[in-house]
Amino acid sequence: MQVVYERCCGLDVHKRTIMACVLKWSASGWQKEIREFGAMTKDLLALSDWLVGEGCTHVAMESTGVYWKPVYNILEGQFKLLVVNAQHLKAVPGRKTDVRDAEWIAQLLAHGLVRGSFVPPASVRELRELTRYRTSLVHDRARTLNRLQKVLEAANIKLASVVSDIDGVSARLMLEGLVAGQRDTEQLAGLAKGRLKEKHAQLVEALCCRLQPHQSFLIAEHLAQIDYLEGAIERLSAEIEDRLRPFEQEIGWLDTIPGVNRRTAEVLWAETGGDMSRFATHRHLAAWAGMCPGNNESAGKRRSGRTRKGSPWLRHCLVEAAHGAAHTKNKYLSSQYHRLAARRGKKKALVAVGHTILVIAYHLLTRKQAYADLGANYFDERDRQAVTKRCLNRLQKLGYQVTLEKLEMAA
Repeated sequence: MQVVYERCCGLDVHKRTIMACVLKWSASGWQKEIREFGAMTKDLLALSDWLVGEGCTHVAMESTGVYWKPVYNILEGQFKLLVVNAQHLKAVPGRKTDVRDAEWIAQLLAHGLVRGSFVPPASVRELRELTRYRTSLVHDRARTLNRLQKVLEAANIKLASVVSDIDGVSARLMLEGLVAGQRDTEQLAGLAKGRLKEKHAQLVEALCCRLQPHQSFLIAEHLAQIDYLEGAIERLSAEIEDRLRPFEQEIGWLDTIPGVNRRTAEVLWAETGGDMSRFATHRHLAAWAGMCPGNNESAGKRRSGRTRKGSPWLRHCLVEAAHGAAHTKNKYLSSQYHRLAARRGKKKALVAVGHTILVIAYHLLTRKQAYADLGANYFDERDRQAVTKRCLNRLQKLGYQVTLEKLEMAA
């Protein structure tokens, strides 16, 4: 087989150890040297020095959990690094050892048979960690609110049946009053703000409870945890906004897409890297993100077309944006959702709209322009004759005879 890289290295990365295999090509054939290193920083520096001394130009490793990241941090900038999908490196069953794994990776790399995963620059990786942590905190806040609701139900506090948000201003004042020992439902209901004052009688009934001391303690703990999470989310958002200040225009373009707000635009930028030139077309981007149907064909028969595994953070962001876009009015994306949901179901329709949002983001960042909506009637205008024929057939099946007369457009 053709030799692509004459001096390369394969790394089998584990939590505590790293097995390295260096291959060097010469006129007499391949020369192989294998060494084992620890995973501490000093060991990784020793690995780097050894690879430099051996004249390696390319290094490949499996994307093993998060254990590849310390190795990548040390070797970045000195070698051409390839972080390879573990599914692409399956060796012969029954002959698997750490030494053989490292040697197998090196052999595949030497002949150019492995393809590295997309690893963005360090600044984007740092931004990803911030946005992903913020997303985790948002989920933690939602879980804490659910726990709070369970405690309220156990204490016969039916506040959620009256107010729309148990963490709103009015509900928060009432809960703090209960924690402080206030049991007069009239006074507690009098803490309502705004239009909630109109539900005074309902609030009095909802606040009539059997609150035990341990439940009061749990409510106080949940409220304190919610306060901490909200403060942490605000601090993270400020840090993310500061890091994205040079890209305000691009974030603004993404923000014009229906269903995409500022936070979603920040996640889109962090997960894709912002630089669309890394993807040959929008189809490559959708395939990398796992937002398009997969290929599974054998003997001329198409099997399951389920989507591949991509970034769960990007997928969650896109589906959430699709859910928001589906509830807009007179927009292209909402029209697309309702057309697909009727035939394929709501979940598949959300994934399809999320795919469309990702494609739109690709074109906005490539063309450097804001979003221009095609309109809710785009699908009807695309093939007016077919739509007209279909509607006529449906009316005729119901027993009607229809005569069409075209309306003149107003000047």
